[in-house]
Amino acid sequence: MSQIEVKGKAYELNEEGFLAHPEDWSDEVAVVLARAEEGIEQLTGEHWAVITYIRQYFLENKLAPMVRRVCQSTGFSLKRIYELFPSGPAKGACKVAGLPKPDGCV
Repeated sequence: MSQIEVKGKAYELNEEGFLAHPEDWSDEVAVVLARAEEGIEQLTGEHWAVITYIRQYFLENKLAPMVRRVCQSTGFSLKRIYELFPSGPAKGACKVAGLPKPDGCV
């Protein structure tokens, strides 16, 4: 397992770069994950809209939302979500949002 460091604290990542302990997630962890694992240098308001929605949905339902629901709820097209998270909404956005790797994500 690899790890990232945020404010002097180490966070374990699984072999695919997802947080090993999703309960350790914070906004600061998201910023470092975005940069280190997804190559996103700065999280914009649009990024945060997707991240916030995905996290809230996960906390309420114990699973990641379907991509179509992310698009409907944020108002972003699928194309825009891929522009924001080049590795995709399931892999990239969920990783930055601190969720476990979604089922069916390759």
